[in-house]
Amino acid sequence: MPKIKLENLSKRYGNFEVLHGVDLEMADAEFTVLVGPSGCGKSTTLRMIAGLETVSGGEIYIDDRPVSQLEPKDRDLAMVFQDYALYPHMNVAKNMSFALRLEKRPKDEINKKINEVAEILGLTDFLHRKPAELSGGQRQRVAMGRALTRDSSTFLFDEPLSNLDAKLRTQMRAELALMRQRVHKNMIYVTHDQIEAMTLADRIVVMDAGRIQQQGTPEELFKKPVNKFVAGFLGSPPMNFLKASVVQAGDKLYLEGEGFRLLCDALTQSRIASLSGSSVDIGIRPSDLLFDPSASSDNAIDINVVVSEYVGAQSVLIGDCSGQKVMVELKSDTPIALGEKLRFRVESSELHLFDTSSELAIS
Repeated sequence: MPKIKLENLSKRYGNFEVLHGVDLEMADAEFTVLVGPSGCGKSTTLRMIAGLETVSGGEIYIDDRPVSQLEPKDRDLAMVFQDYALYPHMNVAKNMSFALRLEKRPKDEINKKINEVAEILGLTDFLHRKPAELSGGQRQRVAMGRALTRDSSTFLFDEPLSNLDAKLRTQMRAELALMRQRVHKNMIYVTHDQIEAMTLADRIVVMDAGRIQQQGTPEELFKKPVNKFVAGFLGSPPMNFLKASVVQAGDKLYLEGEGFRLLCDALTQSRIASLSGSSVDIGIRPSDLLFDPSASSDNAIDINVVVSEYVGAQSVLIGDCSGQKVMVELKSDTPIALGEKLRFRVESSELHLFDTSSELAIS
C-alpha cells in the first residue's frame, strides 16, 4: 500500500481560498478520517486527492510520485460517494463489476472477485436485485462493493452514511469497522459526524476554515485537544466551557467564576502558577461532572436543572450555572426534578484549560 502525502496543498475559487497550505501524511494501510463542520475543506481535500478537483497550489504524492496532474484513472484510487451513484438498470453484480468489465477482465476473474466482495459485505443473496429493490444501507454496501472489486491501493469515502437514518448509520458504522479488519488498504474517510470519526479512525484529522487544527488518534484528540475548537467539536455531548479567573489565596490557587470556586490540585497549580490574576477558559466534559450532594464547595459546581433528556441508561442534563449553560451526563436512574439545584463534584485534574485570547490549550 502506498504512502500518501499532501504538501502545502491549497485550493482557490477565484479570490476565495478554500484550503490554506495543508500538510498531511497518511501511512500505509491507515484508516484516516477527515472531520470538521460544513465548509471546512474536508471534501475538497478528498476530491483533490481523487483528481476530481484541480490543485491551485502545492502537490499530492502517492509513494513519493507527484500525481496532481494525473487523471483520476491513473491514480489507483477507488471512491465511494455520498449518493451511491448506482446504475438503476443494472443488478448488484453488474454494478459491482462495472469497472472490471470496462477493463475487459476475464469473466471467471470478475465472478470470483464479485463473490469475494459480496461475502465481505453481506450481499451474496442480493446479487441479482436492482438498486430500486434494495434498502438505503444495502445500496451503500453495493457502492462500497463496486470500489472494493477494483482492488485499488486506496479507498476514498465521501460522507457515505450521511443519507441514512440513525439506525442504519449505526449498523453501517459497525459493518465498516468489520470490513476494515478484513480489507487491509489505505482508507481516507470524510465526515462531519464526530461519532463516526471516533469509532472508525486509526487517525483523525480535524479541519476548520481550510486548515488542519489537530491530528492524532481518537484518544489523543479527546484527552489532549490543542485548542477550544477541537475540544468542543469532539465528544458527545460536547464539552462545557466556563469563564474563570486564576485567584491566589495564600499558598493555594483557585479557579473562580460566576457561581463556582474550584481549588486546584498540585498538577493544575503547576500549569497555571504564572497566570495568577489572569482569565482562562475552563473546559469540562459532561461525563466528568459527578453527582455528589455532599461535595465540598471548593471542588464542586452547583447547577440549576433546566432540561433533562432521557436517552435510556443515561440522561443528559442541561443546566444553568449563574447564566452559563452546562451539560451533564449521568445515569438515568438518578432522581432529577426540573428546576432543582444539584451539586456536581469536579476533579481539577480532569479540567481542560484554554487561553482566552488565542483559545490554545494551556499545557
